[in-house]
Amino acid sequence: MNLTKRQEEILFAIIEEYAELAAPVGSVTLAKLFNVSSATIRSEMSRLEDFGYIAQPHTSAGRVPTDAGYRYYVNALSEHPEVLNQSSPFIVNPERESKTPERSTRVLQIRINSQTRADSAIRGAVDSLVELTGNLGLATIGDQLYISGIARLFTQPEFLDNRRVQAVAELLDNLEPWLREVAPGQPLNIFIGQENPIGKTSQASLIISRFRSPFSDKSYIGILGPTRQNYSRVMSLVRYAGAILEETLALDGKNKE
Repeated sequence: MNLTKRQEEILFAIIEEYAELAAPVGSVTLAKLFNVSSATIRSEMSRLEDFGYIAQPHTSAGRVPTDAGYRYYVNALSEHPEVLNQSSPFIVNPERESKTPERSTRVLQIRINSQTRADSAIRGAVDSLVELTGNLGLATIGDQLYISGIARLFTQPEFLDNRRVQAVAELLDNLEPWLREVAPGQPLNIFIGQENPIGKTSQASLIISRFRSPFSDKSYIGILGPTRQNYSRVMSLVRYAGAILEETLALDGKNKE
């Protein structure tokens, strides 16, 4: 579905405002951001709703993104990988970033390089992703799945519903064998909401990076969090974590030869 430039900007603004506030985004807020009338915004929001990119959870409420809306947004970021090393160009308030990309990647690099064993380096990278994103972090180490940050994940407002918690648990229970069987082939793999292979009703996004390690040519590291994400930042961090792990572990292997 092709959107006009203004419709695309409004969709991205809704996604980023919702990621920040965890509350439906109304036309008044957007009208101030875009310096147009509320009626103009409502008309464009109606079109976006018809396209299936946003939804109205309650009568007289603002709009929230749908899985399709998030997918459109993530595809836009993926088509311009240079933005994964900086704040999203669509972000309405770039000053909101509490940690600069450079500082965050430096934290990851220090944590990984401070470890003397491959498994410890991978665990350190996962723990850093948890701290930097507030999501659940995970990685494959051999035939095992290392998970950290479950408590962090379940403090998110989306998971106050026990049914969604159960769906996340089902996803995690089946994730390691699924990764081994399917072996997603892209360097960065993103599964949004119902795109997830298991736990489709969890309203969670799985963002994972493939990397080579001493344990496997197809190791994975990533995060599991609500679909309400700062995708630009999280995608950048997960991609960097996989890249620096692959580079560091390869260098360590050569040094030991």
